[in-house]
Amino acid sequence: MSDLRNIVILTGAGISAESGIDTFRADGGLWEQHRIEDVATPEGFARDPDLVLGFYDQRRAAVQTKHPNPAHIALARLDREWSARPNHNLLIVTQNVDDLHERAGAAHVHHMHGELLSALCTSCEMRSPWTGAMIERPPCPMCKAPTLRPDVVWFGEMPYQMDRIYGALRNADLFVSIGTSGAVYPAAGFVRDAREMGVETLELNLERSEGSAWFGESRLGPASELVPTWVDEVLAR
Repeated sequence: MSDLRNIVILTGAGISAESGIDTFRADGGLWEQHRIEDVATPEGFARDPDLVLGFYDQRRAAVQTKHPNPAHIALARLDREWSARPNHNLLIVTQNVDDLHERAGAAHVHHMHGELLSALCTSCEMRSPWTGAMIERPPCPMCKAPTLRPDVVWFGEMPYQMDRIYGALRNADLFVSIGTSGAVYPAAGFVRDAREMGVETLELNLERSEGSAWFGESRLGPASELVPTWVDEVLAR
């Protein structure tokens, strides 16, 4: 593709797994100890808020001990250098709630499923940066009500700013999916949307995803190996 200018990248749990962050399917991980219905749904939060807050307190503390891996670092490099070219655009849409893209240096990141290091107040609906625990019901920094919840999108809730994502896809020349299972919608449908709009598609994954057949090309292997190689190819254009 000689006229490549606009790139949309979707990242999933696989890109952060190499940094030691549990995926849903990790054996013995934090997710395996709980039912998704209990800790990742509005109904679960209403039923047992202490369980949910404690679960995310553990995840929030753990993610702050992790570090970006070569895949995050390579995407941050692409973000920086590609976006510096005239009329070139890049958007990293991540399903992950960690901040490893940002800590690697990426600036154009959209967290469609929210962020662990952010608190959402259910009283005033304001968001605040948050690194500590919530289980003791600390006051909202804005309205002082003790009604904070994790600023993450639970099952049954709408992902953030879908119009921004579809707008980027409409203008994209290339859609790349990295480390995703292809099982969680609406993100799993992005490749079909891209193909229908004539966008070139590429999958970089440890193994074929559930939507692998929709991609024009699939490269299989660890993200920490595949992504830096692909970034080098793109920046050599």
